[in-house]
Amino acid sequence: MSVNKEEKFDEMLGRALQGHSEPVPADFTARMLRQIREDQEQRILARVVLQERLSLAGSIALGVIVVVVAMAFPGISVNLVKQAGGFISKISQAVEAVRYEWQLYTVFVGVFGFAVYSLVDLLVGDS
Repeated sequence: MSVNKEEKFDEMLGRALQGHSEPVPADFTARMLRQIREDQEQRILARVVLQERLSLAGSIALGVIVVVVAMAFPGISVNLVKQAGGFISKISQAVEAVRYEWQLYTVFVGVFGFAVYSLVDLLVGDS
């Protein structure tokens, strides 16, 4: 496929330079295509770096907002801590309930995982 592009580019370049008196180097097409590819890679890399910087800035901003809200509204943070403690005790109760029926839950998790995998494979496909 890239050979076809190179041939088309060579033909187009040859027609454009027919009246030109300077010889074109033999590897001109390869150099130009390499330069175009490198430019595209640089743009993609710059976009990825920008996305990573934005996600880092968002994470830091979210952390700062959580700290500011916790300091500004101590009643809310105390209530959240109490609810988290209740949630942690519920986790220990759930672990106790699962301990005796772990084989059944293992089968359920396996079937659920396979169903999710199949659904993702169906929706995403080979892309």
